Amino acid sequence: MKKILIVVLLLIIAGAMVYFSFNGRMSPGASTPETPAISPAQGIGIRQIAQGFVSPVLLVSARDSSGRLFVVDQVGVIKIIDASGNVMPENFLDIKSRIVPLSANYDERGLLGLAFHPDFKNNGRFFVHYSAPPRTSAPAGWNCTETLSEFKLASGNVNAADPASEKIILQIDHPQANHNGGHIAFGPDGYLYVPMGDGGQANDAGLGHSATGNGQDLATLLGKIIRIDIDNGNPYSIPPDNPFVGKSGRPEIFAYGFRNPYHISFDAGGDRELFAADVGQGKWEEVDIVAKGNNYGWNIKEGRHCLDPQNVGEALVTCASEGAQGEPLVDPILEYGHPDNGGPGIAIVGGYVYRGSALTELAGKYIFADWSKSFTNGAGTVFAATGKDNNWDFSELKISGKAVGRIGLFIKGVGQDDSNELYLLTAETSGPTGTTGKVFKIIP
Repeated sequence: MKKILIVVLLLIIAGAMVYFSFNGRMSPGASTPETPAISPAQGIGIRQIAQGFVSPVLLVSARDSSGRLFVVDQVGVIKIIDASGNVMPENFLDIKSRIVPLSANYDERGLLGLAFHPDFKNNGRFFVHYSAPPRTSAPAGWNCTETLSEFKLASGNVNAADPASEKIILQIDHPQANHNGGHIAFGPDGYLYVPMGDGGQANDAGLGHSATGNGQDLATLLGKIIRIDIDNGNPYSIPPDNPFVGKSGRPEIFAYGFRNPYHISFDAGGDRELFAADVGQGKWEEVDIVAKGNNYGWNIKEGRHCLDPQNVGEALVTCASEGAQGEPLVDPILEYGHPDNGGPGIAIVGGYVYRGSALTELAGKYIFADWSKSFTNGAGTVFAATGKDNNWDFSELKISGKAVGRIGLFIKGVGQDDSNELYLLTAETSGPTGTTGKVFKIIP
């Protein structure tokens, strides 16, 4: 009898352990153990690997088996961290003289994007996105010209680009000094994707903004994610399956309805989806999974919330659910509010789906960051998100050894290396000034 009671007790304990292993970490909204919410207590470590930058906004690999990391500094230079972890003394590229003069206090312009050709190891081609002074054909009073250019390696030197090799691929005149878009990326289809902000200012209105807002206007490339073929045509050709080929609208457009898609990234695994971090206005930050031809709502909505561009202080209960073509407005997969709206930050800087091996508990989760909680003190935050469709759970990743689990700096970007491990790019200043810029690797 005693043996029977012991067996029954062991079965009860085992059953309880199984129950809590599948249910103890699930949020009330989660329905299956495959997509649990992230535990709020989950943490990460960081290790500084480089310093001395001004305003590092991006770190990428050339994926050429060299182990090098390329750091994009907003002021107009690209530096190399070699495979031994040393910052090489010479710049890989210096185009400071080609970008618009930047404001030291705060600026969204500058050198913003870098993408290596998928066959860079053999052809030495790479592409950058930067804010140039207004070109001669720009409308009067406009602020700058967003420029996508190709460069090539210098002859006989894999650690230096040839500044004279610049080939301008695309230029987009920009009416104001903010909402300039940012990081560019090659997709798994081999095409180059370019995110572009709505032109700046507020509400997608004013000088250089159409009556519907540039995000909704298919006649402009502002407020869009662009997709082009840089291996054909001169200087590029249009992928034949772009959604507006042969229709009313710019054929370069892949998706639209964005305010300021600062960071885009393709999942290195899974379904290779395109994630876009779209910086919000006064209340909501958002992340979108971007699909061809979709309208993501700006300036009809900010995040999942209705917006009246003529009266932003007045909350709208209802608004249009479709764009001008009768297409549905696609909501973000996640959103969060600003601190005065009960949220954790004021400007999303985006990130990557984690496909590395060092942090197994983060596998398949979208790891992203917010710039800060204010313009005066650096208080960037790191998050992890998981889910499906347009309903993702997310929560903060506490940084070990840091006060309140936060880095205490402005987070200006998130980077990814050959092994799909992730990095935080930071500075003590909100603007492109000083030399406090640092790079940290995320570790267990």
